[in-house]
Amino acid sequence: MSTPVLDFVRAYAEKQGLRLHMPGHKGRGALGIEGFDITEISGADSLYASAGIIAESETEAGRIFGANTLYSTEGSSQCIRAMLMLASLWARERGLPARVLSGRNAHASFLTAAALTGTEVEWIWLAEEESYLSCRISPEEVDARLAQEPFAALYVTCPDYLGQMQDLAALAEVCHRHGVLLLCDNAHGAYLKFLSPSRHPMDLGADMCCDSAHKTLPVLTGGAYLHISRRAPEVLWKNARRCMAMFGSTSPSYLILASLDAANARLAGSFPAAVRSMAAEIGCLRPRLAALGYAPVGEEPMKISLCPAARGYAGEELAEVLREREIECEFADPDHIVFMPSPDTGREGLVRLTEALEKVPRRLPRRETPPSMPRPERVTDIRSAAMSPAERVSAEKAVGRVLASPSVSCPPAVSLVMCGECIPEGAEAVFAYYGITECTVIKE
Repeated sequence: MSTPVLDFVRAYAEKQGLRLHMPGHKGRGALGIEGFDITEISGADSLYASAGIIAESETEAGRIFGANTLYSTEGSSQCIRAMLMLASLWARERGLPARVLSGRNAHASFLTAAALTGTEVEWIWLAEEESYLSCRISPEEVDARLAQEPFAALYVTCPDYLGQMQDLAALAEVCHRHGVLLLCDNAHGAYLKFLSPSRHPMDLGADMCCDSAHKTLPVLTGGAYLHISRRAPEVLWKNARRCMAMFGSTSPSYLILASLDAANARLAGSFPAAVRSMAAEIGCLRPRLAALGYAPVGEEPMKISLCPAARGYAGEELAEVLREREIECEFADPDHIVFMPSPDTGREGLVRLTEALEKVPRRLPRRETPPSMPRPERVTDIRSAAMSPAERVSAEKAVGRVLASPSVSCPPAVSLVMCGECIPEGAEAVFAYYGITECTVIKE
C-alpha cells in the first residue's frame, strides 16, 4: 500500500534545501523530527481542499475502513463538531429541527460542538446503577423517543470510557426506520474494524462516526478520522470538507498527517492479526483478574477496565500503587481503573501488569459508593449557556446556579451536569466524591 504523504515529507527532508517558508525551525531542532514538519508547500497538498497526496492517502484509509474518510489532525473533537454541523445541514435541508438525541455520557467536545453549531440536544438519562461514564441506550427507548418528536440524529458514545458497548446494529435499524441519522463517537474504537467479525460503526449501520486513530492505532496524538458511510445521504459527504475546515486549524500538522498515512500500510498488513491476537490474550486475562478481586467492567475487547473495590482499593489508590512500579494507567477515579493496551504492548506488557496487580496487598473490601446524583433541571439551551458571561465558583457555591461549561478534566471529559442545567441540591456531594472543586456558572 502506498504512503504518499510520508514519502513526500521524507523526500523533502532528505533534500536539505533552503526552507524559506513556515515553520520557523526550518527543519532543525532538538526533537529530531523537525525535518518532517512542513506546511502546505508545492506538492504537499492542502488538508481541507485535498486533491493530491493527502486525498490519495485519505482514499487508502477509506478503502481500509469501507467508508468515505477524511483526516483530522485535531483529534475526534474536530470530527464531532463536523458531524453535528453536517447533521444540522441535513436536517435543515429536509425542513427538520437541528435536534439530536444523545446519551448523557457524551464527551465534553460534544457539548462544545452543540454550542458552536446551535444544535439542540435532548438527553437519554443514565440508569440509577450506572456510572456517569456509561449510558445504556435501548433500541426500544430510542424508538419511543423518535416517535414522539422529530430529530435529526441519534448520537451515541460507543465504546465508552469504561468499555461498555451499544447494540449499534439495532440502533441503526431504529434510526433509519424513522428517517434519522445515527452518529457514533467511536473515539476509543478505531481498532474494532480489525476484529473478526468487524464491530466498527461503519459496518454496523452508523451514518457517521469519528475514530481517534491515536488512541488505539499506531498514530501520533491528534490523528483521527471522520468516516461517512457510503450509504449515508449524499449531502453529508458533499459538505464534509467544508465542515471540517470550519473547526480546524489552517496549519494542520504534517507530522500527524504523515503518521496517519504511514499507519495505512500497517493497517492493511499485519495489524489486524495482531489486534485479534491481543484481544484474545486480554479475554483470557479477565477471569484471572476477577479471581484476584479486580472486577472487570465492560465488553470492549481491547480495554481493561477494573473495579478494584473487592481488593480493597479505590481506583485512584491503585493507580498510585502501580505508578510506583512504573505502570501508568489511562484513567482512574474512585470506582474504576482503566488500562488501554494495544498490539504494541505485547504479551510481556500484559504479564508485567498482571504480576504487578498480583503483588498489590489485599485489604478489606472497599464499601464506599458514589452518592446519588439528583436529576438536574434544564434552564436554557447549551449554546446560550456556553455563550453567556460566566464565573468560576466553588462546587458548594455552585448549587442552584446554571452551568456555563463543563468542569471536567480529560480524561474522561464527561460532565455530571450539562451546560444550561441548574446544579441541584445534593450535587456537591457527588462533585466532592469525584474531586470536582470548582464549577463555571452563568453570572447572575
